[in-house]
Amino acid sequence: MTLRTLGLAVLGVSGLAIFPACKNEAPASPPSPPSPGAGTAAPAPTPPAAPVPEPVTSRGTIRGVVKFNGAPPEAAELAPSADPACEGMLLKDQSVLVKDGKLQNVLVRVRGPVPGAAAAVTAPVVVDQQKCSYQPRVQGAVAGQPLQIKNSDGTMHNVRGMLGTKALFNVAQPPSAPPVTKPVPAEVELLQLKCDVHPWMRAYVAVSPHPYFVTTREEGVFALEGVPAGSYTLEAWHETLGTKTAEVTVKEGAPAEVSFDFSAADKG
Repeated sequence: MTLRTLGLAVLGVSGLAIFPACKNEAPASPPSPPSPGAGTAAPAPTPPAAPVPEPVTSRGTIRGVVKFNGAPPEAAELAPSADPACEGMLLKDQSVLVKDGKLQNVLVRVRGPVPGAAAAVTAPVVVDQQKCSYQPRVQGAVAGQPLQIKNSDGTMHNVRGMLGTKALFNVAQPPSAPPVTKPVPAEVELLQLKCDVHPWMRAYVAVSPHPYFVTTREEGVFALEGVPAGSYTLEAWHETLGTKTAEVTVKEGAPAEVSFDFSAADKG
């Protein structure tokens, strides 16, 4: 055997020894993810979705009458004003108005929140000053609804908005001044309006979280339309005679009938 042939044989044997070793080498394993106990917090579980309330599809009507039993109290006399702009003003107190046994200026409303209530009201609730009195004397408003106060008299008025004994605002309104607009505070249930220039002037705005309220006129009747079906407490409020309540169930197609009775013995 020549030296060249011997070298090729040795090289071939070495190559055969190297090749199987490369073919059997295991591939590298990917790194394992860290376990929750190795300093990495486990992902928080996804909370269940809140149930979606069913839409209110059934609505009904509440209607009735507010009565006054017995003889109404004698209305106090008001002294005529020396202010010529007050000419034609009513000269008797207007807090208790009764006609044919029916009570006026009673605010009737569903007490508390109402599921499926109508959307918020953006149009203002309006109070005007005419012949040195507020018109209307009693009305309702939705919480957050703007309150617009007008002065149709040819004299100076000031409007003091009261929550109990606390003044929420006090605005002067000269003759021909533009209307004043104030937001109705959501936390207020009853806003009283007073005039320091003409102290007999009074008005009340009852605030509710929904639009299901109405004020009785001289016939004493009321009707609340489109109330979502359900059971509610119905409230009748009067500025001097206080509050009466009744439980009522609203059903579609069957108006709920309610009657309230006041008398001179009631006190607010």
